[in-house]
Amino acid sequence: MNSEAARTGALLTRAREALELYHEVFVDDDGALTFRHADVPCAVQAMELAEGLNVLSLTCVVAWDLPDEPIVVASAAERGGQALFGTIGIVHTDQGLDVTLRYTFPAEGLDPSALGTLLMLVVSGASQLRADLLPNTHP
Repeated sequence: MNSEAARTGALLTRAREALELYHEVFVDDDGALTFRHADVPCAVQAMELAEGLNVLSLTCVVAWDLPDEPIVVASAAERGGQALFGTIGIVHTDQGLDVTLRYTFPAEGLDPSALGTLLMLVVSGASQLRADLLPNTHP
């Protein structure tokens, strides 16, 4: 195992330990971590962006197959702009709109408690965004 793989593997292990304080976590074949926060599926990956800069990337699928209407796009963009952590992605598909929340951050040196708190702030924001976009859901 090369040193980059070892560092990103260790970072994913710490992320898994932090997430397991709150959720059941699954490890995919490629090493990514997956879990659900309320009705929001999430995935965490680790990568080395540059020598010594190891980051975690968290992606939450907020909603899918929403009506592809300007009012829905504007609502998602407005609420996404209010998010403290993460960037909203809006993808137009044949079935409608898919909305994601992504957050990538340097995570070296964070203990499991601090890392877990940061990850929960992001996924809580994703769940709140889902509740705002789909008023009949409960985060």
